[in-house]
Amino acid sequence: MRVGVTGASGLIGSALVPALQERGHDVLRLVRRAAVTPDEVRWDPETGEVDLAALNGVEGVIHLAGAGVGDKRWTPAYKRQILLSRVNGTDTIARAMAHLEPQPRVLVSGSAIGYYGDTGDREATESTPQGVGFLADVVAQWEAAAAPAHEAGIRVAFARTGLVVSDEGGAWKRLLPIFRLGLGGKIGSGRQYWSFISLRDEVAALITLLEDESYSGPVNLTAPAPVTNAEVTAAMGRVLGRPTILPVPAFALKIALGEFSTDVLGSQRVIPTVLEGHSFSWSDPSIDEAIRATL
Repeated sequence: MRVGVTGASGLIGSALVPALQERGHDVLRLVRRAAVTPDEVRWDPETGEVDLAALNGVEGVIHLAGAGVGDKRWTPAYKRQILLSRVNGTDTIARAMAHLEPQPRVLVSGSAIGYYGDTGDREATESTPQGVGFLADVVAQWEAAAAPAHEAGIRVAFARTGLVVSDEGGAWKRLLPIFRLGLGGKIGSGRQYWSFISLRDEVAALITLLEDESYSGPVNLTAPAPVTNAEVTAAMGRVLGRPTILPVPAFALKIALGEFSTDVLGSQRVIPTVLEGHSFSWSDPSIDEAIRATL
């Protein structure tokens, strides 16, 4: 299959592209600068421009581009950037796909479990209604922006991704050095649920959504059994062989991270019901296995 990928240089995209190629797919990377190699396609999500001629023959797109949620403090300007980078990018890709002839078969659009807000101890599945909070509102608008592709008859699957366990980026890139030094510990109460997924399971799930025509709509990309932050902390200690006795107080996180701390301290007990219903096979179903995989 000829596949376009946005966000190809990011944490997930940089692992996804070679995995797609290994499966025999012809990958085109969408870039925001002038294309310099035959496998690059110029696009500009801010202006809505895409080189449609270069995308000719594309059968599917995996759209992962967007400003990092935890990359910077949540100032009003950066919150706007988080929102617009997702909404404008998705709208641009969806409209481009709707105008292509022949039309692509599938759009796998990046999304996030932030849609459910803070679920506490309650389990959230793909049928759980939208939660409350900034990220929940962002995800709702992000997914709605794919409407042009859906209205054109293109199959659309939303990859609602959890916390990706990898030392290359995301939360674990920050956590692992601290825990390796024996300075790690639970965050806040430690009772909040973290719905995680290993990087290789994330990549495998995205490819499954691309290739399997039975998937459409929201799909939670998480491991089968979410764990509490205290359980994550214990697993980090076991795998790394380090003590985990220094907790991070909630007030310290609020000082350091500002509004973003509410999501770090929040609880999301998300269950991947759709993947389970399709008998998806996880390589790293437990938190210990996910940590070992990234090490």
